[in-house]
Order: sequence, then C-alpha cells, then structure tokens
Amino acid sequence: MANERNSEVVVQSSGNVFADLGLRDAGEKQTRVRLAVAINQIIEERHLSQTAAARLLDINQPKISALVNYRLEGFSVERLMNFLNALDRDVEIVIRKKPRSKRAARIMVTGPQLSHVV
Repeated sequence: MANERNSEVVVQSSGNVFADLGLRDAGEKQTRVRLAVAINQIIEERHLSQTAAARLLDINQPKISALVNYRLEGFSVERLMNFLNALDRDVEIVIRKKPRSKRAARIMVTGPQLSHVV
C-alpha cells in the first residue's frame, strides 16, 4: 500500500530545464540564464551596487535589477556576452562536431562554478 502512494515516475533531466518543460527556444533560454549567472556572480564578488554595475555596463539601474532577478526577456546572448567583456571576462565560443552518442547538437556555456547551474 505504501508503494501505491509513491508510484510517480521520475524522468531524468536532459540537462536543460527549459527543454524538459517543452519551452520554445530552450537552448537560447538556458544560455542566457547561464551568462546571467556568471554576470551576477561577478557583480556580487565585486560588491557592486546596482547603480555602480549599471554605470560599468552602460545601462540603467532598472535593467540591472531585471538582470539580477533573471528577467532576461530584453537581453540577447550577444548583449550578455558584451556585459561579461565589460566586467573584464573573456568569452570564448568553441564550435566542434557533436559526439555520435548525443542525439542533438547543443549550445553549452561553461565557466567557473557554472557546471551545476541550470
């Protein structure tokens, strides 16, 4: 009887929560979130106020607030990469053939402390 309660099926994640939820443009959404995580980590590490971060990134404070709160609709991948450059970070894009073991090609953002995020 106890097992009847716990009969939920567990499905392994694809590694992209947006794809798992069936959202459109899942790869781009995940890329933007991971870039935003990196930006927010740098802002936090530097103890920057939103006003100081806005000045550094040449945007207004409400846009920093949106970025900090992961409201990323107005931010393109390119713009987020430019923010990382403004924060003294190199951004490298590596293009390679996908392994045969993978079903579909993917976009992946990596960096220090990002491997466990989204």
